Amino acid sequence: MKKKLMALLLITAPLLCGRLQAVDYEIDTRGAHAFIEFKIKHLGYSWLLGRFNRFEGEFSYDEKHPERNHVQVDIDIASLDSNHAERDRHLRSARFFDVKKFPKAGFQSTSWEDLGGGKAVLKGDLSLRGITRNIRIDVSEVGHGPDPWGGYRRGFEGSTVLKLSDWNMKEAKILGPAAEEIHVYLSIEGVRKK
Repeated sequence: MKKKLMALLLITAPLLCGRLQAVDYEIDTRGAHAFIEFKIKHLGYSWLLGRFNRFEGEFSYDEKHPERNHVQVDIDIASLDSNHAERDRHLRSARFFDVKKFPKAGFQSTSWEDLGGGKAVLKGDLSLRGITRNIRIDVSEVGHGPDPWGGYRRGFEGSTVLKLSDWNMKEAKILGPAAEEIHVYLSIEGVRKK
């Protein structure tokens, strides 16, 4: 019996130690130190810029075992803001984001590939308009360290390109073929949980 217990401890100890090394962070949206922004071409002549003002999430980060890193984000789609009220109403309508039917979007990571030098590829499931697709986000670490209030912070930026037709936003074609792609930029600062 003792041998079985010892064998079990030897097998599970590295796994338990690995989990203890991961650090959990809450994305600092309250302090407005995190942003989800986008840009899309308007008729192929200029860029239309916007952002989502309300979202929340968290991430776990393990420097020694980056393959264990995890990210989760929930977005309030009604908080879409392109700095133009009439356009925002149009984008929230059933022709685009359909906020009444699908008020939230969510991202759950499925893998983190460390490329070295603070670079990584984050893959995960993005759920939007009732459709879930696996996407790729190119990630760069911005920095980490103590803050002036006794906490500890870690920040990343990321970017990805999405196709609106993948989420049945077929009305985007009225803006021209260049409007098929939406470029998403993420600036994420997390506060270490206590």
